Amino acid sequence: MKIRAIITGASGMVGEGILLTCLNHPEVEQVLVVGRRTCGHTHPKLREILHKDFFDLTSIEQELAGYNACYFSLGVSSVGMSQEDYRHITYDLTLNFAQTLHRLNPELTFCYVTGRGTDSTEKGRIFWGRVKGATENALLRLFGERAYMFRPAFMKAVPGQKNLLRAYPWFAWIYPLGRRFLPGGFCTLEEVGQAMIHTVTRGFPKKILDVKDIVALAQE
Repeated sequence: MKIRAIITGASGMVGEGILLTCLNHPEVEQVLVVGRRTCGHTHPKLREILHKDFFDLTSIEQELAGYNACYFSLGVSSVGMSQEDYRHITYDLTLNFAQTLHRLNPELTFCYVTGRGTDSTEKGRIFWGRVKGATENALLRLFGERAYMFRPAFMKAVPGQKNLLRAYPWFAWIYPLGRRFLPGGFCTLEEVGQAMIHTVTRGFPKKILDVKDIVALAQE
């Protein structure tokens, strides 16, 4: 199966790593990046739509049809935000985008990047964990067997990335040690991208993937 993927968040570190992995993968034939800012890359497989309001997709709906995968890594930090604003951006925005894609592409596989600390019970003390958990649960209900929740921790960048976190160069040296001694907390963004590709082409029995699951699926 050839993959036609929509990627969000490609102007950030995680989304850009997934994008570059997809562009270099033979099973991916087309990538559509949807974002508020340009991803900064060009490639024969790549098309980009700049769109400011993810709560109103009316003007670009026709451009979102005909895809069989979405790799969604758009998100914000909860630091300095009210609980209401964080939920609006994290839960409401994600579900609006996902529901539109599901209506246009009923067979689409949806991969959502959350992270360690996400609370599936939606009852924990940390509010961002509850919101992320609620978002995961809603996506699992919406897409069923075609939904995969990715919970990575420390991720090593893909060569050629431009959109790194500001602090990343200060901590990149930790990766080799972490991968060796704490493998459950360290993976590469290339592995994240490869695992997402394999959810479409191979499937995976678990719908919520931690680091060890991501690495195992990437290597299949």
